[in-house]
Amino acid sequence: MSAVIFPPNVLSPAQRRARFWVRGLRTLVSCVAIAAMLSGLNDTSFWINLVHSTCIGTCCWLAIDLGRIPLARWQHRNALPGTPEALTQWPGWPLMLVAVVAGTVLGFSIGNELARWITGVASPGFYRGSLRQGAALLIGALIPGVVITYFFYSREKIAGVEAAAQTAQRQAAEHQLKLLESQLEPHMLFNTLANLRVLIGLDPPRAQLMLDQLIAFLRATLNASRASQHPLSAEFARLADYLALMKIRMGERLQAEFDLPAELAATPLPPLLLQPLVENCIKHGLEPKVAGGRIHVSAAREGADLVLRVRDTGIGLSGVSSDGTRFGLVQVRERLATLYGSNASLTLQDAGDAHDTEGGTLAVVRLPFASLPSPTTPSASDPCMPPH
Repeated sequence: MSAVIFPPNVLSPAQRRARFWVRGLRTLVSCVAIAAMLSGLNDTSFWINLVHSTCIGTCCWLAIDLGRIPLARWQHRNALPGTPEALTQWPGWPLMLVAVVAGTVLGFSIGNELARWITGVASPGFYRGSLRQGAALLIGALIPGVVITYFFYSREKIAGVEAAAQTAQRQAAEHQLKLLESQLEPHMLFNTLANLRVLIGLDPPRAQLMLDQLIAFLRATLNASRASQHPLSAEFARLADYLALMKIRMGERLQAEFDLPAELAATPLPPLLLQPLVENCIKHGLEPKVAGGRIHVSAAREGADLVLRVRDTGIGLSGVSSDGTRFGLVQVRERLATLYGSNASLTLQDAGDAHDTEGGTLAVVRLPFASLPSPTTPSASDPCMPPH
């Protein structure tokens, strides 16, 4: 079933229902204020004024608010399906004034009779008293009706503009993210193909093994890139596939370790977020080091944050050349900013201390933790889990 997409300046059914009840609540608040004002001016019973004001005001609101919908459909009956004109529930001011007048007369009459039935006190109405009294009541009821209608219309118009702005910002962010992802995937692919080209001349059997691994990796990565997010276990599995590719070329110079707690395996994550960080570990950390080294990827929950660490035991930041585009780091930071704003961060620092002399570089990604209702624990045979 295809989803219904509403134009930016048209509210969805859920938004319409919410704003409908908000208008009703504001109408009730106005009725209470009117009852208090009448009691103070005329020294009459607040209870009686409250019942009359609430019954009349609520009935007028319902008659006007619901009456505009068929008028809007009739006004835009020739509009093309799916267009803002066809989906809007605003008939325009000429027909809206008709709805206000008709809704006021109908709502006032019904509400007045309802209040009389509840309190036993009869108040003047359109059908009781002289013509002058009826005209005065109509004018007195129309003035607040028009004022309140204009207030609600202005609020809805402002809300529509804000919704359109938010939709435009979200679409721009999504388009930017898609652009970043489209740049990221060829970046990894070109690096791998360049490595494969070198290996073909040096060791054809290993090149064939690397090509088979690349095909499997691309198939899994293509499936992941079609989604806006995937489980953290799938992210680790893609990294394991990529490092298996690199291990064919680097041999024992490359060792990989993964630390993914079972309770975090189902946590959603943007696909390929850690890929450029692992690439940097190999390109700038381990490849320049004759002995190679180890890459350790871990995940942990720290308070309200999900913390992802990618650490290598390579030459460290001090040995990295300042030349280059820093493409991978820019990609990760821009994706985090697009998705999470200032709530996410990427930091890069030298790894190791007095108790850890392996050195290298540590990349730390922090992003808001998305709690799941009931995360499942993957089994040892789960294909999404990376090898330990």
